[in-house]
Amino acid sequence: MNKVPMTERGAECLRVELQELKHEKRPTVIKAIAEAREHGDLKENAEYHAAREQQSFIEGRIAEIEGKLGNAQIIDITKLNPGGKIVFGATVKMVSEETGDEVTYQIVGEDEADIKQGRISVSSPVARAMIGKEEGDIASVQAPGGIKEFEILSIKYI
Repeated sequence: MNKVPMTERGAECLRVELQELKHEKRPTVIKAIAEAREHGDLKENAEYHAAREQQSFIEGRIAEIEGKLGNAQIIDITKLNPGGKIVFGATVKMVSEETGDEVTYQIVGEDEADIKQGRISVSSPVARAMIGKEEGDIASVQAPGGIKEFEILSIKYI
């Protein structure tokens, strides 16, 4: 299976969630199942069925996170020497040639992307247009409304 790029921060967030699921939520739901079993007939026991459903969700999420971490290529951007070029993990400040609006994005893995936090997926059209560019370059992005151009103002590797 192909390795999926992920930032150090993204991997750490998944590790924290995995610990919480394994050491807090899983034991809690196991206890809830045991208590629900004590109430008798399992066919009509809504508490039991709800707890089993919750357990199924938790176990599925644990497997999903373990799979993601197992297939992750964790990249620490602070240890790279990209030579001033935009690479995975870089934080880029740019300005729209059309509107003059400034935006700042960090290029991250698909699972970490959150546009509200300024993190865009490495596979997004904007990120693909920026990869390999340097400060002062123009990145042309194919958008539904036509080609949008952005001037790269600064690149940080944080």
